[in-house]
Amino acid sequence: MKRGHDLSGLMKFATSPAWATRLRDALGDHLGPAMEEFDFEFEDLAEIVGDHWAGVLWGCAFEDLLTRTVEPGGLNLVDDYIRRRGWNEAGPAKLYMRALQSSVMSLYEVSEVEPGSGFLVRDLIRGGDPVRVIERSASQTLKQWDRIGTRVVIVGGKHLLSGGVLSFTMEAADALMADLRRVEGKRSPRSQLTLTDGKLRALPSLLSTAWLFDVVPRTMGAMTVPTLHNGDGEEVVFHRVRFPFARGATHALIGDRLDLLPAMQRETSHFWNWLGDKPTSVRKGTGRMAWGVTMMDGTPVLGNIEMKGRALILAVTSAERAGRGTALLADTLGDLVGTPLTTIETVEQAMAARREGLTASEPAPTVAPEVATPLVHAMLDRQYRATLDERVGMLGDITPRAAARTAAGRERLSAWLKHLENRSGAAPDPNDPMATYDFTWMWRELGIETLRK
Repeated sequence: MKRGHDLSGLMKFATSPAWATRLRDALGDHLGPAMEEFDFEFEDLAEIVGDHWAGVLWGCAFEDLLTRTVEPGGLNLVDDYIRRRGWNEAGPAKLYMRALQSSVMSLYEVSEVEPGSGFLVRDLIRGGDPVRVIERSASQTLKQWDRIGTRVVIVGGKHLLSGGVLSFTMEAADALMADLRRVEGKRSPRSQLTLTDGKLRALPSLLSTAWLFDVVPRTMGAMTVPTLHNGDGEEVVFHRVRFPFARGATHALIGDRLDLLPAMQRETSHFWNWLGDKPTSVRKGTGRMAWGVTMMDGTPVLGNIEMKGRALILAVTSAERAGRGTALLADTLGDLVGTPLTTIETVEQAMAARREGLTASEPAPTVAPEVATPLVHAMLDRQYRATLDERVGMLGDITPRAAARTAAGRERLSAWLKHLENRSGAAPDPNDPMATYDFTWMWRELGIETLRK
């Protein structure tokens, strides 16, 4: 007799002649709109989204079928299976099937993750208070403010996730919520949705379709990465210029030369920030996606210079800065360095490398976490503190401090901070200094700590 939450017998029964057509209908509801829109066949799904997500989508359709009553006869898959095969199932397994039978798939926001134990989930569509889910495996991979499409069921007094869990980007989740608000006649983006279970059951493939419409265009290459520009209006293309040490050159000699340059600010024994001119006023939005780093006083950071082994590395975000920085360092260091070698990486290449877990072309030295973490956190403190007084497009092109003065602005601030926090926690290594950075002080300083839920 099978035990626990094993659904293998029920899955096999769903593919039997009595139910195979109904299972195909459910799969068609979940996958059909995307297949028609993006012109692909079911056989192509795994190649487009990957074997894992193809399996999850099949699971979402299967779980949807468990909730359906079909004609003739008002049959339900769970009832039919337990009547015919229930003798082969343990009590907990049958309880789990019954819980899925009455469940509803919704969109949830994750918070207070305890790896290996569980997390809180808040239903973004139906509202209500967060509930604690007991989940060992998912709690190892989910992070603060993730959005997931799934079913939360109660078995034995505990909240559990179903097997079909779709991971949404924040942008896709926000788009889905905006569409639902329009359907419900709610004009304000801050209006709380309160869809009933009955309404959600009438939209069985809603989340699968929304997920596919976000993922498929990107994986099929139908969407391009927006062009980013740095603070000088130059297109962001990452350049790394490597200056090899000449014979007889030492870290001390090169460091002394760099310290003579007013634009170079030493951070550590081997690392400098290359600074630009501090702006005299707050810049207005340009309508283009901008990306850049500033010091706490608003001074822009044009690039970084680091000594690694027997080489000096200049890292900048545009071809123009690479040219200026290379000329500056060559003039300053003279015969202490040899001919520089430049490597270039586009935003698309950098994103692909991060997804695949690849490292940069210049391997970074192993730095103990107790050394790297305070340095990175101090840099992030300076960057984010300066950002509080800079215009942010996501806030309506006003500063975070200005947004905190109105109720509408505070709601936008909450969404913006969740976005920052979620992106920071996306590092592949959970011990990475970026992943361990604590954003609590920003919520507190802006006076919206009560919205961090």
